[in-house]
Amino acid sequence: MDVPADAHIIYEDAIDYWTDVDATVDGVLGGYGEDTVVPTMDVLGSNHFLRKLKSRMLPQQDSVKYAVDIGAGIGRVTKNMLHKHAAKIDLVEPVKPFVEQMHTELSDLKSKGQIGEIYDVGMQDWTPEAGKYWLVWCQWCVGHLPDAELVAFLKRCIVGLQPNGTIVVKENNTPTDTDDFDETDSSVTRSDAKFKQIFEEAGLKLIACERQRGLPRELYPVRMYALKPASD
Repeated sequence: MDVPADAHIIYEDAIDYWTDVDATVDGVLGGYGEDTVVPTMDVLGSNHFLRKLKSRMLPQQDSVKYAVDIGAGIGRVTKNMLHKHAAKIDLVEPVKPFVEQMHTELSDLKSKGQIGEIYDVGMQDWTPEAGKYWLVWCQWCVGHLPDAELVAFLKRCIVGLQPNGTIVVKENNTPTDTDDFDETDSSVTRSDAKFKQIFEEAGLKLIACERQRGLPRELYPVRMYALKPASD
């Protein structure tokens, strides 16, 4: 019987790998840094996706548009994109050198009061405050969680949402229905079908899905999934 791809994930191996990576845009993007189109196209795609969802993400009156950046790395997504949409942002990142660099990268946003808490823990060890977040943004990180742990994480995120809050997962997909394990960083790339199965198991409904455009052809496809609690 074949062993599922996610059964090979070893969390400590992933932390060891990322701790040895340069705390730069090039490092966190696996060599696709500022000398490539990836950072620019990524931000453009995310901004466009959130703007199209604006009418479906209206916060309740008097609610703060509070976001959390999951697997935040050095704060690239918060610095270049999230701060344009949210009033205040928490960040979750377990790799110590990335967290140290994050303080430098986000110094301007800190001075403006847009940075909240920085949690230097992994997703599997983080529990959000109930009802806090207008937006939970997870990008290029959930491949480090086995399927069952990812379902549990998403269920905790649901509890952390404000009324009409949204979870966005932005991740690579395999081009087939088979998941791929990468022993280099101990992560799994999931199929589109597997993600949709996991979202359903977690009690989420998919309200929008879009493929990221403009990335190099040699990369796996990247999709953005916007999710709301199925009970909404």
